[in-house]
Amino acid sequence: MRLPRKIKLCDRGALIRLAILSIVLIIVIFGGYLTMIAMPGKSYSGEIPPLTTQEILIRDALRRDVEKLAGEIGERNFIQYQKLVEAADFLATSFESAGYQVERQRYKIDDRFYDNIEVEIVGGKNADEIVVVGGHYDSVVGSPGANDNATGAAGVLALARIFAGKKPERTLRFVEFVNEEPPFFWTADMGSLVYAKRCRERNEKIVGMLSLETIGYYSDVKDSQKYPAPLNLLYPTSGNFIGFIGNTGSSKLVRDAIASFRRHTEFPSEGAAIPGMIPGVGWSDQWAFWQHGYQGLMVTDTAPYRYPFYHTSEDTPDKVNWERTAKVIAGLAKVVADLVGIDIN
Repeated sequence: MRLPRKIKLCDRGALIRLAILSIVLIIVIFGGYLTMIAMPGKSYSGEIPPLTTQEILIRDALRRDVEKLAGEIGERNFIQYQKLVEAADFLATSFESAGYQVERQRYKIDDRFYDNIEVEIVGGKNADEIVVVGGHYDSVVGSPGANDNATGAAGVLALARIFAGKKPERTLRFVEFVNEEPPFFWTADMGSLVYAKRCRERNEKIVGMLSLETIGYYSDVKDSQKYPAPLNLLYPTSGNFIGFIGNTGSSKLVRDAIASFRRHTEFPSEGAAIPGMIPGVGWSDQWAFWQHGYQGLMVTDTAPYRYPFYHTSEDTPDKVNWERTAKVIAGLAKVVADLVGIDIN
């Protein structure tokens, strides 16, 4: 039977609209892939080179500081308050030993005081632009917190020692944050949120924040790495890489940072600048800076998506891979150097 011409024209119009919609959808998906998932440079693959002399020094310092925080001091949080104070004092003294003047941002919760620990290198011609490198030093209740997050806190110290006495173009800050773990996580009493709020109140121009979060566990075993869907379709199944993770508003920072890391460092790396609503993307102190309009990223081994001892009593220093963590810190030093405009070679 021959269809009326009017019906045939309607079908043709619907097909054209469907084709246009499909093209637009493909462009959106492809554009999203390029801006959120595809990162500049190429992740290193192959045997990881032996540690250099400087990296051996970094490794030994990381081990010493993590064993102090998670071994000697141990669990440190609002329940183990005196241990938390002891950790803050240790970090402050360590910064001072490296030649820094320490500022404590102290605030009160109930009848107790909590400290963010900050040191700063004032920049040169672009001193008004500030790069913050930070990590939290508290541990979750019931855990000594060796990887989460003594490795991050020790990494901040290691980077501060590398940059001591240097003269960057941008101002560089190293900050040890308190109260990242529950019950303060994503609340007004989270240490990094208290800090970022003050930065905004002072109209400080934070151009980038790097959060070192759970950076010490690596595995070459297949299927040792997990992801929230749909990222499991896009990334490696072996947990041997370091991740650079930000929200979509931090895309430029993520891309700049991972490009620098890949230029300088023979170590596997993966990156993403994806919506903060995806589980895990905002699970550290960079989230606090997003709340105040700053770009921030998390440098991480992906924590619960890889680390089997996450938030347990077994998160102890013996679980940390010191050699690979030292490689990561050495690579991050080059990233920070590029961000603040200085050559540390």
